[in-house]
Amino acid sequence: MSSSSITRDSFHSRLGFILAAAGSAIGLGNIWGFPTQAANNGGGAFLFVYLIVTVLLAVPALYAEVYIGNQAQRNPVNALMQACGERFKKTGRNAGIIGLVGAMMMLSFYTIVAGWMLAHALSALSELFGFIDMANWLSTSSTLRNVIFTPVFILLGAFIIHQGVHAGIERWSSRLMPILLLMLIGLVIYILQQDGAQEGVALYLIPDFNQVTEPKLIISAMGQAFFSLSIGVGGMMVYGSYMKKDQDIGKLVLSIAALDTFIAFLAGLLIIPALFVAQHAGQEVFSDGNLIGEGQLIFTILPSLFASMGSVGLVVSFSFFSLLSIAALTSTISSTEVPVSYLVEDKNISRKRATWLVSAIVFIASMTLVAFFDVLFGLVIRLLTTVLQPLMSLFYFIVVGWIWQRGNQLTDIAQLQNNRKLKAFGFYLRYFCPVLLIIVFINVAF
Repeated sequence: MSSSSITRDSFHSRLGFILAAAGSAIGLGNIWGFPTQAANNGGGAFLFVYLIVTVLLAVPALYAEVYIGNQAQRNPVNALMQACGERFKKTGRNAGIIGLVGAMMMLSFYTIVAGWMLAHALSALSELFGFIDMANWLSTSSTLRNVIFTPVFILLGAFIIHQGVHAGIERWSSRLMPILLLMLIGLVIYILQQDGAQEGVALYLIPDFNQVTEPKLIISAMGQAFFSLSIGVGGMMVYGSYMKKDQDIGKLVLSIAALDTFIAFLAGLLIIPALFVAQHAGQEVFSDGNLIGEGQLIFTILPSLFASMGSVGLVVSFSFFSLLSIAALTSTISSTEVPVSYLVEDKNISRKRATWLVSAIVFIASMTLVAFFDVLFGLVIRLLTTVLQPLMSLFYFIVVGWIWQRGNQLTDIAQLQNNRKLKAFGFYLRYFCPVLLIIVFINVAF
């Protein structure tokens, strides 16, 4: 049976696609990374620059990735081969394989971190019911905890993926994303009522325009905007391929970016005021203008704050870490789908078998990171986020802007539809986006 004869599963609605794609983008980077970056880079000034660079850089990159997948109606490897044409077919295939490897790299460390979130959620629940020893074990970092909870999270993702695009990804994204949004709004409302929160709100929402032009802030905002949308590992491309060609990709991409940015904004409105609530309660939060041990924000400062609230704090803690677990789960689903779609379409492997094969490989990779944690964990994250993702996105820009029908793919469609906006966007994508992305890459990587 040829891959072309396989009937592809697909999203059954625009909303299903938007929620699934937004779920892919909305992860720990939004709820953990964005507030931390904002807190360390001037609050409102960072938010202001972040919104600008999201529009200038991240949205076009997202468009390019979704567009390639949508036009090809195939997995990322075949989509890039098709877009690159006969002359650069091999280059397209190699780039697709690199993206696939990147997705596996992301899963290897993301499932470990997601396991931490799940463990902390269960820790709060255990303490609420009086199982203090269990709660302490769940909240304390250990190799045994990683060995137990990482596979649990891998299995949760596999359970959803093996059900297919509509029955699995679309259905569960449509359930999980509203829950995530409601939990986040509920936590924001609660935190804003606590003493000290208003100081955090002022820092976050009132920009100091003297900081807006600082190179460090601009670079941080550009990097965060770019990585926030989960661009460069093929997840958005494969989701795009599951949408029919007659969809308005521009509107879909704007919807995804808007929802992703809104969640990041709400996360900032939760965590930055929460830091000032903790400071008001006597905790040392900042030193020389930066968060103390920013990597420990989620696991030290905020849990201490929740603990000071008594039984209510345990409910808040459970809700917060459940929120992070859901965000992590929706992100891992898209990354898992990248290699799964390739195995199903190119290797004629059943979806169920492909899902468990990918999950087994991710498990081995994750356990390798656990075994050599101090050496490999940070290295893998840096390689993915500062090298592979920006380079892959740069490749997408080059494919859409220069290689695909000699760079005329978007222009031809724009002329056919008499769409001046699309023609102008194609020009922007061709000339400006690669330059902007190269600037980000150079400054973030070096």
